[in-house]
Formats: sequence, structure tokens, C-alpha cells
Amino acid sequence: MAHAKNHDYHILSPSIWPLFGSIGGFVMLFGAVLWMHGVTPWMFWIGLAGVLYTMFGWWAEVVRESRIGDHTPVVRIGLRYGFILFIMSEVMFFFAWFWSFFKHAMYPMSEYAGTEYIRPEIYHVDAFHLPLINTLILLLSGCAVTWAHHALVHNNDRKALINGLAIAVVLGALFTVLQGYEYSYLLYQGWEFGGDQFFSNFFMATGFHGFHVIIGTIFLLVCLIRALRGHFTPEKHVGFEAAAWYWHFVDVVWLFLFFAVYIWGVGTMPGGH
Repeated sequence: MAHAKNHDYHILSPSIWPLFGSIGGFVMLFGAVLWMHGVTPWMFWIGLAGVLYTMFGWWAEVVRESRIGDHTPVVRIGLRYGFILFIMSEVMFFFAWFWSFFKHAMYPMSEYAGTEYIRPEIYHVDAFHLPLINTLILLLSGCAVTWAHHALVHNNDRKALINGLAIAVVLGALFTVLQGYEYSYLLYQGWEFGGDQFFSNFFMATGFHGFHVIIGTIFLLVCLIRALRGHFTPEKHVGFEAAAWYWHFVDVVWLFLFFAVYIWGVGTMPGGH
């Protein structure tokens, strides 16, 4: 039930989530260091559970605030600006991986002074087989999200909104399954996690993108659940709008990865089978 407001701003109530999330994040990262040194993995998993619980509880609280009318037009503008800044930070994150990939592809250097870098012989990936299929899957999922958004904003068509989000979620999950299959096949063909500049850059760039696909799929799934509960209206749907922006960002990054890594990068590697 929405309550009346006599101003355009949202005055936040005291919340335990920032403190709880900080503690969970510290425990998770400290536990990761212990795990890397062979002490115990349990501290990492306990911290991760705390972080995930914080994310669920905090975002559920944000949804409740929206439902009761705290997200006025001014507040919604601030939420949009904040998410745009978040996406900009993600752009710079992937820019670093592209920089590393191009640098090591064009000017490879040995990590040991005075020694020559020897490129590994690799199994060459045909960009126009599985990578192209995954590209089409992501583009189709982006079309589904755009269809759902258009149906909500212009027609308030709940059925098309739900169908579009469901299609996008299924396609996002399919992308993840196919990328997992691709990784297992490449490892079978002799590729390695780390151990060489090419392998490190390939798996870090495409792997972090795959992680973002998983996050975006969960984001869209949450929006689908909210759509089924009737949360979104043509005027108030910032959560869905943020999910759509994030998903389109994931699509665009993959297009750059497809052309830079699969077509240009792998094609420049000599000695393949």
C-alpha cells in the first residue's frame, strides 16, 4: 500500500545491510586468501553466503520501498543515473581485458628477462561455429528483452512482457550451457587456464563475460518473477529498465569479444592444428 509523500525525496531509514554486507565481503575476501594458501575454504563460503544474503535482503527492501511509493520521479532519476555510472565502471573493467589481449597479441613478451616468448600451439576455434551460435543466441535474447520493454511501456501488455522476459532468461541460460561446453572442449584439446598470456587473456575476458551473463540472467529472472506478480507499470519499472540496460551491455561486450578474440585474436595465433 502506497503512502502519501509531501516531498520528492526518499529519506532512508537506518539499515543493517551496509554493515552486514561489509562484514560478509571482508570475511569472503579474507577467506579467499586463506583458501589460496591451502588453509581452509570454509571462511570464503561463509562470507559468500553473507554477501548473497545481504544482496537478497537489501534488494528486496528496495523493491518494497518502490511498492509503497518511496521511489518518486526524482528518486527514479537518481537510480537511473547510479546504474548508468555502474555500467560505465563495467565498461572500464572490460576495457582493461581488451587492452591486455591486444597488447599481448601484437607485442608478446616473455615474463623472464633475456628470453624469447614462444607462442603456444593451439587448437584453432572456428568462430563461425559455436561462437557464432552463441552470438546469435545473445542477440535474440536482447531482441526479446526489447520486445518485453516495448510491450510494457507502449501497450501495457502483461502477456508479452512475461513472454519476452521468459524467452530472454531461457536464451541466457542456453548461452551459459554452450560456453561451458566450449570450455570443456577447449581444455580437452590442450588449452589451459593460465600458464600462458594467450590462454590467460582468453579465459579471463570470455570467462568474466560469461559471469556477467549469469548475473544478467538472474537479473532478468527476478524481473520475470516481479512481472508475474504485477510489479511493473508503464510509468514505474526502473528495475526492469536497469536489467534491460545491463543485458544490452552484455550483448555489446560479446560482439566486441566475438570479433576481437574469436575472429582476429585466435586467427593471428600461428602453429594451430
